Amino acid sequence: MAETSAQEPLQAAGDPKHTARATRSAGRKMRSLLLDAASPLFRERGLSGTAITDIATAANAFPSQITYYFRTKEALFVECACRELLYLARATERTALQACSPQEYTRTLAETVTASDSVAFFAEALTLTRRRQDLAPLVERTIERLHGEGARAYASQVARHGWRSLRAPDESSRRFWAVAIGVILEGYAMGRSPEQLCAEMLRVLGEQAKSANDTGRLRLVEEPDASSNSNGEG
Repeated sequence: MAETSAQEPLQAAGDPKHTARATRSAGRKMRSLLLDAASPLFRERGLSGTAITDIATAANAFPSQITYYFRTKEALFVECACRELLYLARATERTALQACSPQEYTRTLAETVTASDSVAFFAEALTLTRRRQDLAPLVERTIERLHGEGARAYASQVARHGWRSLRAPDESSRRFWAVAIGVILEGYAMGRSPEQLCAEMLRVLGEQAKSANDTGRLRLVEEPDASSNSNGEG
């Protein structure tokens, strides 16, 4: 029995499934460390001003690990930008949860988005994928996830407060982020402040929904006729 029990830990440690799980876990951790180290460098210095060796040093890793996990510096740049945009989207929705009116909700979203450089960072990744179509699928998945999560968050707010939306949730989410990217990209080129960017976003977006106590009946865009019911966006 003693001999068997002494061998059991060795067998467990040598279990291929255990080894595979440990390898995947270590790989995810290293990828995360490299992304964490690369993002602030890319945002401060840009793609051309950031060397792979700089990223490796900041992550306490080897340059070969960057090429192993991401293949190229450009691929790492795009993945960093995509991740930062999704982080911003989640933070934006959390910040807007306390909004009690459609106007306050939209303003909070716009203020949070324009206070960050994550959208401009992502816009650089969009430009890069024009020349590197092999990187486009990651951007496409990020945009679809951005719109999907935004639509769910908006629909939840509409249902929670009983707002009457001017547009369907998916349309509203796509419109919000399209306006954000356009306004911020133009504003950065013009040297506009976050406050100016926010004001321009709100001007272009206009009214998104009506409060529950607004007695004016809105006809939602997806309603086939005035008597049909439909879910709206906020």
